[in-house]
Amino acid sequence: MTQAGTDDDYIRRKVKAELRKRMRSVRNATPLSSCGERSRLIIAKLEALESVQTARTVALFWPIEDRHEVDLRAFDAALRARGARVAYPAIDADSGVMTFRFVADPALMEERGKGFCEPGSESPEANDGDLDVVLVPALAIDPAGHRIGYGAGYYDRTLPRFVPPATAIGVAFDYQLIAEVPVTEGDIAVTWVVTDTRAFRADAAGSV
Repeated sequence: MTQAGTDDDYIRRKVKAELRKRMRSVRNATPLSSCGERSRLIIAKLEALESVQTARTVALFWPIEDRHEVDLRAFDAALRARGARVAYPAIDADSGVMTFRFVADPALMEERGKGFCEPGSESPEANDGDLDVVLVPALAIDPAGHRIGYGAGYYDRTLPRFVPPATAIGVAFDYQLIAEVPVTEGDIAVTWVVTDTRAFRADAAGSV
């Protein structure tokens, strides 16, 4: 990489860090009641997507409630009611590698130091090709499907194992949709974006 390229990458990472900080503050200021209502609207839009309607296996994520994340727990029950299998992220404590594990009963999951409930090693791990849809959290997301997470890179490293054939859907509150997310090495874009007010295919998106 040239010096100019190195400088550009440094600037993009600094901008992402600032956006991450700013969006965390904005979301933390959102009342939990509003987060709950917005989450219900997101679930309704997810249920209307053909890729979700036909999915037999879906990876959700458990919300970090004190960070006011999108809450998809009600979606878990709806998916199971129609016979879909549901998986959740699990992070190996020793290696730091994230995978997805199918969960028979989400009540059996436990908080394991990351702020959200995870399945244990007794839950079967999803293999490559096992998932039809992966729901991906975001602090900020843009119309091209690029997102900002918490900076650990778990989803960026894990998604290539499952997508494709799985469809990756980024979910966020509508105010988290921004014009452009700076792209840095290793970033993986999602193919759909769903907020509480809109749902669109990322590679066919218009302006915000």
